[in-house]
Amino acid sequence: MTLRPLCLTLAALLTSAPAFADLKDERRISEGLITVGIAYEISEVCPDISARKIRGLRYLLALKSAASGLGYSSDEIDAYIDDDVEKDRLEVIARQRLAALGARKGDVAAHCAVGRAQVAQDTQVGRLLNPR
Repeated sequence: MTLRPLCLTLAALLTSAPAFADLKDERRISEGLITVGIAYEISEVCPDISARKIRGLRYLLALKSAASGLGYSSDEIDAYIDDDVEKDRLEVIARQRLAALGARKGDVAAHCAVGRAQVAQDTQVGRLLNPR
């Protein structure tokens, strides 16, 4: 047995496998998407608070740019964005965090209170919201 086929196979595996973690394991990206999810949920439930759509879009584009800067291709980023299992996982986390802040699912007044508090505290969630 020669080493050449083994080396070629190993080289192919190493060059085809990314040298970085899965995008879902990139904390900045997943936390950013959770932040957007929290702001979106508040704006959907509370009639007195709307989403800052342009600011939100810029924030999402910055996350995409950050993922690209970490070495992820557009195809990898798009696959991550389109992954329904990952969307569900991040949505659960966002709702858990909202509940921890006092906004349980379906509680309009609590969502409004949490949203106003986020704006007052100038958190990233609050910067994505616009109280009317």
